[in-house]
Amino acid sequence: GSPGMLDPMGEQMRTCGNYVLLERIAKGGMAEVYLARTKGVFGVERLVAVKMLLPVRAENKQSVVMFIDEARLAVQLTHANIVQIFELGISEDRYYIAMEYVHGSDLSAILRRVRNAGQPLPIIHAAYVGCCVCAALDFAHTRLGPDGTPLNNVHRDVSPQNVLIRDEGAVKVADFGI
Repeated sequence: GSPGMLDPMGEQMRTCGNYVLLERIAKGGMAEVYLARTKGVFGVERLVAVKMLLPVRAENKQSVVMFIDEARLAVQLTHANIVQIFELGISEDRYYIAMEYVHGSDLSAILRRVRNAGQPLPIIHAAYVGCCVCAALDFAHTRLGPDGTPLNNVHRDVSPQNVLIRDEGAVKVADFGI
């Protein structure tokens, strides 16, 4: 991302494409994820998550192809239980995916909290999360292309850190492809 914009207090803001990066919220082996906001006109803005391929990974053509394939796959998956993808872009030689920001926790953090509290995850909650994840995966795995042929989507990393749960309880599956 680039500096260049000034916030209302006159401080430099880091940008990526049409997004102002607010804070890094995650980092993995392939990418880092930022909480960001759109650069809206007339004050119309929204929070998004911007996933940026790490520079060291951008040097590897296979990593770039996997990152692009993730966006290409996920943008076709509009479902209540799948994190919505808004845009794939390049900003200053950094590949990025702008996506829905899920304000809440991932399932691994929730499981850690209940374990540390010495409590089991209530069965009703576990069943609800499981049903939502299954609905997302069923939708993705059975999705057909515009010509009616199967897209053969497979989520390669169904794990607690890729199951996001909004504060109000909505369940979203993230990270298709990588």
